[in-house]
Amino acid sequence: MRLSGKKRPASESFDTRKKARMEKMSRVLVIEATGYIGKFVVAASAKSGHPTFALVRESDLSNPATAGIVEVFKSLGVNLVHGDIYNHENLLSAIKQVDVVISAVEQARLADQDRIVAAIKAAGNIKRFLPSEFGNDVDRVHAVEPAKSTFAIKAKIRRLVEAEGIPYTYVSSNFFAGYFLRTLSQPGATAPPRDKVFIFGDGNARAVFNKEDDIGTYTIKAVDDPRTLNKILYIRPPANTYSFNDLVSLWERKIGKTLERVYVPEEQVLKNIQEAAVPLNEILSISHSVFVKGDHTNFEIEPSFGVEASELYPNVKYTTVDQYLDQFV
Repeated sequence: MRLSGKKRPASESFDTRKKARMEKMSRVLVIEATGYIGKFVVAASAKSGHPTFALVRESDLSNPATAGIVEVFKSLGVNLVHGDIYNHENLLSAIKQVDVVISAVEQARLADQDRIVAAIKAAGNIKRFLPSEFGNDVDRVHAVEPAKSTFAIKAKIRRLVEAEGIPYTYVSSNFFAGYFLRTLSQPGATAPPRDKVFIFGDGNARAVFNKEDDIGTYTIKAVDDPRTLNKILYIRPPANTYSFNDLVSLWERKIGKTLERVYVPEEQVLKNIQEAAVPLNEILSISHSVFVKGDHTNFEIEPSFGVEASELYPNVKYTTVDQYLDQFV
């Protein structure tokens, strides 16, 4: 027999359940939150219900390039924490408020992540650290300078994290679609080519292109997942893995036109890298690593060191390369 009594409003029940769920989710701090990939990680964290903290510098509030991003954070309910990685006390205070730290620092500050590691060690409460990776798996590359040095810095931070016994997840997201796919990896271009395309190497090495929103989503999915603990999370969805030749063929079908394909042999690519100025030399050396050496896909993801995101989270509806290119047709 059902006992009579005052029934709780459906909205109250939903809010209670939502609050209880959020209390179980890790509190996430994103460092360099307004940076290129950082803002996508912050948004994904907040939208998924994690109590989200963004470490922002005072200059972020007044800089027109970042002030708008900060306003978006506020609208998402993100907790703004003032400071940066060079202020140990502020950084330590921020870290003590959370469970997971995600670094999204850009290239110039990669080596200085040792400051984050020191603060995490001092705080003693962090159950997962994700250092700034978001590219190639730096332990499995065949890069030339200057990318070689950049990858080496990331690898050095990995070794430091491991030596300090800090629980981690490394995110290997491969290429940012907004940077490499929107131009079909043509240096200096602002849109996909419609007449001539330069292809590095023989065009058969397969690369992976992921939309930045999806990288944020997969990253946040991993923070509380025991399957990603002390592993590399590879974002390598099948529908986003293309050889350069196949990518050009896809684009040709979309625009109904055959492009002139100019193949650039490795010797010429290396010469171009040596002659290029900053930052083009870095971009070309990364392209050499991926398109000539095949460093995105020339190894199997072994369970001993890694997991693949689209297999772990099949319910994530990621944007495919095919879909992404439609906006430029």
